[in-house]
Amino acid sequence: MSISWSECLSQRLDKPEDCPRLAILGIGNELHGDDAAGIMVARGLQTALAGRKDVLVLEAGLAPENCTGVLRRFGPELVLLVDAAQMDAEPGDIRWLAMEQIAGLSASTHSLPLSMLARYLHLELGSPVYLLGIQPGDLSFAAGLTSGVQSAVDTLIQTLICLLY
Repeated sequence: MSISWSECLSQRLDKPEDCPRLAILGIGNELHGDDAAGIMVARGLQTALAGRKDVLVLEAGLAPENCTGVLRRFGPELVLLVDAAQMDAEPGDIRWLAMEQIAGLSASTHSLPLSMLARYLHLELGSPVYLLGIQPGDLSFAAGLTSGVQSAVDTLIQTLICLLY
């Protein structure tokens, strides 16, 4: 029996006073429906977590590799990538994926494969990198988030806020 994404997340962020320096990168393309999920999670967290000096939330968009300088300066002990990912699941399903599980995963429309980004960040920063993948339903141009993905975005935001406070 596998443990849920929220249990995996909870294990890493269990006690706010012992929370590692955390970087959250919202990845995706706002112009392609559910591919905006990671960006929407980042936006929802930026205001709520603005006072935290040990948490960095970035809207990485289509080119998360452009955030590496900011990440190096911040020095995270844990990196969470949040992105729409084709996992052959129901739209809105959320999965916690370790760096090794990201390889071969079809993710959003950004330029660098997430597996390469995750390996690079791990080597460059020396911190573990995980993906919170959200199964998209509709990646059509100019579509909004589908209801299942919007629900997943809201759930992720609330779960992260609760775990970090």
